[in-house]
Amino acid sequence: MKYGFPDQPGFDRQRTQFLHAADAAGATVTSYPHPLKGPAGESLATDVAWLGEPDARRVLVAISGTHGVEGYYGSTCQSEWLDGFSARDLPDGVAVMMVHLINPWGTAWVRRVNEDNVDLNRNYVDFEAALPPNPRYETIHEIYTCRDFDGPQRRHADALLTAQIESIGWAEYHAIVGAGQYVHPDGLFYGGTQATWSNRTLRSIAARFLLPTQVAIAFDLHTGAGAYGHPMLMAIAQTRYAALADAEALYGAWLYTLLTGADAAISDTGVVARATGYTSQALLDALPDTHLMQLVIECGTYAEAPMHTALRDDHWLHLYGDPGDALGKQISQTLFNSFMPADEDWGEIAWQRTRQAWERALKALPEIRPAAVG
Repeated sequence: MKYGFPDQPGFDRQRTQFLHAADAAGATVTSYPHPLKGPAGESLATDVAWLGEPDARRVLVAISGTHGVEGYYGSTCQSEWLDGFSARDLPDGVAVMMVHLINPWGTAWVRRVNEDNVDLNRNYVDFEAALPPNPRYETIHEIYTCRDFDGPQRRHADALLTAQIESIGWAEYHAIVGAGQYVHPDGLFYGGTQATWSNRTLRSIAARFLLPTQVAIAFDLHTGAGAYGHPMLMAIAQTRYAALADAEALYGAWLYTLLTGADAAISDTGVVARATGYTSQALLDALPDTHLMQLVIECGTYAEAPMHTALRDDHWLHLYGDPGDALGKQISQTLFNSFMPADEDWGEIAWQRTRQAWERALKALPEIRPAAVG
């Protein structure tokens, strides 16, 4: 790859690469400034690059940074993809829209969550209705709020965690904590009590650019869950939707369909099926008149236990620690490496499978016949 996946975090570098690639491709860029700054005082923003005819009714969409730290993979793939368009013509009536780092604060501060400790993939819910309950989380919340990083409270929390794992196993425990909760702002997988800046911004982007679209194939880009070095192509939604059959026909055995809900079975993908508020479902809801294939690319990294430890340590850091001291920098780098492995082979596989999924989508877009609306 021209840019290569980074071995150190850096928001400005990722944004500069993306904007340069978008400019070289001839894309039109619209920026959405974030109200807060990065750790070095840098300005933060979500940038949208549109490549193709302004009135195109068939669009390939890619969204990076739903989980901020995972945005380094998605951002790099977006830049490389745009960089390759200088010598290529898009099919007639087809455009490409790249939403770069929808959670820019999380990317800049090397966090999975946003500035309010909100997991964006638990935030796309109806806040006018009763929020999804997760009573079983109440029994484990104290594991994530102990003030010691290494001391008696931490050892007590470790013992509670070990007892849970021995009692119900990692899969069931992960299903409980990962389902999301809307009660404890200082807890893990917190979904918030209102729509976040990123939530509102993505909905604004969809309304501005995609409402007239007839057919769209959208990819939400992630790392972390699943087997190491295995990029999963997934369709994640609450129910089967109109364009899902086309997605399954287009990708065949590559596509894993995950239907979510409080009563869903535990998935062997590492993605929590019992969670609600996913970006994928939010776009389906926001674009009811578009024949939309809302897909997810999830590039697997490490096993559940070390990933959970990295998330837990990062959570402690931002509750009680100092991101600027030696321990804070060590914790942040560990989290970064957990979601962005320093392994050239991992990076090559992640990029190649992402590129292949996008190439197949781009080739198919002119031929897809949208289902009748109404």
